[in-house]
Amino acid sequence: MEQPVCLWPVGAELGEGPLWHAASESVYFVDIRGRRLHRCAPDGTQRQSWDAPGRPGFIVPAVTVLSTDGGSGNDGDGFIVGLDDGLHQFNPASGAFSLLRAIEADQPGNRFNDGFIAADGSLWFGSMDAGETDPTGALYSLHPGGRLSTVDSGYIITNGPAMSPDGTTLYHTDTLGKKIHAFDVAPDGTATRKRLFIATAAPGHPDGMAVDADGNLWVAMFRGARIDRYNPAGQLTGTIAFPVSNITKLAFGGPDLRAAFVTTAWKGLSMDERAREPLAGALFTFRTGTPGLPQHTFSQQDIA
Repeated sequence: MEQPVCLWPVGAELGEGPLWHAASESVYFVDIRGRRLHRCAPDGTQRQSWDAPGRPGFIVPAVTVLSTDGGSGNDGDGFIVGLDDGLHQFNPASGAFSLLRAIEADQPGNRFNDGFIAADGSLWFGSMDAGETDPTGALYSLHPGGRLSTVDSGYIITNGPAMSPDGTTLYHTDTLGKKIHAFDVAPDGTATRKRLFIATAAPGHPDGMAVDADGNLWVAMFRGARIDRYNPAGQLTGTIAFPVSNITKLAFGGPDLRAAFVTTAWKGLSMDERAREPLAGALFTFRTGTPGLPQHTFSQQDIA
């Protein structure tokens, strides 16, 4: 594996949710506290940014409902973004956001934090207490057909939902508890048998995650200045050091899915720490020996 290099010193306060969008050969990611969405080419060029009408926790690709002639209409395809009040459609051509489904209307102190799409098209995402003190966060799954399930609850900060290559094991992070849990996933998408998978090593807290084609789990360590790699048995098998403290998430991309794109943050750093870490909040990349898993797409007809 190569050492990480900076692609874009964007200076995100809380960069998160990197996404490889193969259709446009682009990397998308969010700045939660900066309330912005960003995209660039895999070499860091062709940069573009949008303001969001709230705190964007994650961004995933979506397609619209099929038209009567059988086409999906690329002009209507876009993304789903988790904002404070629920799931929104985002159109990068216009920069417009529109609410598709309100979630957690009874939790005004919460926000959404991390999400991904499984191979069956289901969307898994978590909420958390914006103040990072109360266990009001939950893990949700939104399945084809529109069925919304509460998978687990009682989290202060949820993070990193990811799934094994065969789709039978869900991984989910309790960031402040410094634990990664595993769940069994049934064919109908029900997640059961929660159990401790990893108690992460110091320093730092486990943040976002990604799984590669061999089933290895790559864990970003916030305040740990590194990404840790665990095999499917939960054994630590590698570490990649970064020149910044707050690593938030990675996504595999590029034509061969061997390019890792990594978001970082300057949130919580003192003035002295920020001076020592001028690249805090940048987007990084490095090459991996094992490819990642392909990015799946959510069907917007399943959101209502």
